[in-house]
Amino acid sequence: MNLEDFLATGVFAFMLTFVRIGTAATIMPGIGDSFTPANIRLFMALGLTAVIFPMTFPMLPQPLPGPSLLAALLAMEFVVGLLIGTVARIFMAALDTAGMVISMTSGLGNAQLFNPASATQGSLIGAFLSVTGTVIVFATNTHHLLFYGLVGSYEMFPVGAVPDSGGMAEMIAKSVSASFAIGVQLAAPFLVLSMLIYIGMGVLSRLMPAVQVFLLALPLQIMLSFVTMGLVVSALFLYWLHRFEDGMTFFLRAAGG
Repeated sequence: MNLEDFLATGVFAFMLTFVRIGTAATIMPGIGDSFTPANIRLFMALGLTAVIFPMTFPMLPQPLPGPSLLAALLAMEFVVGLLIGTVARIFMAALDTAGMVISMTSGLGNAQLFNPASATQGSLIGAFLSVTGTVIVFATNTHHLLFYGLVGSYEMFPVGAVPDSGGMAEMIAKSVSASFAIGVQLAAPFLVLSMLIYIGMGVLSRLMPAVQVFLLALPLQIMLSFVTMGLVVSALFLYWLHRFEDGMTFFLRAAGG
């Protein structure tokens, strides 16, 4: 392709690719987190688009439509990119769900901390799990699955085809359901521990009605919860990482990869 042809068609094709890639990249975990500066997000989106553009160019409509239809294509690409980034963010939110459940069952329900991943106040354990999970995603190169998924999405959602709103809504609903289930599964050891502690405290309160058993047992509950966290934290992150990979390889399977 010479310079004249690129200026006539390549620029608009690059714009189509950038809208999908850029929208997804600015929402994805790590790159799209609130602690990442906006200019870094923009540079990452432009860099990813420049790398992926040669692979997606044959999948774009040839020749490109006029300005009115091009605006409609840009809107559809924005929706698809938003869907991909949202699905990745939903599976990342499983750690926040687990942190909330663990905090409530370990006696730390009122302990609030600023969560840099979501830029909101959250539970102490949830902030720890979210930040550590983001680090693990990059340390294990799992974020490459997100990039592969972007390329595979062109097979699942071809450019120019109107996305199925019902199918997209169903995908989001299933992702939210799976993310909540993962969060509860991650917090399962703490749910069992809390249930055993409260059963024991209930028995003691019947044996010694004059003693404030629940007040005296709170420090023990917190200490046992921290000990449990130290014992299961490695398995917790390994299980979450495996489920996160399963969710992201959905786009790879759709592309036949």
